[in-house]
Amino acid sequence: MRSASFFLLVLVAVAATWAAEEKYTNKFDNVDIDRILANGRILTNYIRCLMEEGPCTQEGRELKKTLPDALKTGCSKCNEKQKQATEKVIRHLMTNRKSDWDNLSKKYDPQGEYKKNYESLLSKAAKA
Repeated sequence: MRSASFFLLVLVAVAATWAAEEKYTNKFDNVDIDRILANGRILTNYIRCLMEEGPCTQEGRELKKTLPDALKTGCSKCNEKQKQATEKVIRHLMTNRKSDWDNLSKKYDPQGEYKKNYESLLSKAAKA
């Protein structure tokens, strides 16, 4: 299993993205992450957006804009709901969409500098 490179925050940002001064907007906090993860077509569309291989929804565009900052700051501007959704998305991609996980990791964390920050997060969550 590959280390958790935070690009997946990206997909969680589907649920909550839009950079603000202090915190990311909660505008997308009520997006049904479970429905997106359960629907391969919708999830693939978000992944294509993030990979710049397809069109983006409003949520996808905001996610793509927010991702670099979220990676850099370790999601410090995320609220608790956004952090929980991020963990869920990361786990799902690592387990069920490995090649997409690998591709997103290469694009958003090519040096692997962020994944160390998130390995412990996922490790702790897996033990809980």
